[in-house]
Amino acid sequence: MEKISIDVEKHFCEECSLALRRFVGHMEGVESIDVEEGKIAIAFDNSKVTREALLKITKDSIEKLGYKLI
Repeated sequence: MEKISIDVEKHFCEECSLALRRFVGHMEGVESIDVEEGKIAIAFDNSKVTREALLKITKDSIEKLGYKLI
């Protein structure tokens, strides 16, 4: 299992946090996702999803919610 941490420009509102958890958290290979205080931590199984694919999908999801990565 690997972990990645992503910094976001500002704190997520509760609804956006839930939406991100639902979408990214239900992806195959994602073990857990924690969204708090402008940071997203994702634990995943790299035999089921690559780091690069997970980062791209997460980045796209964050931007669609109106947030920016640092």
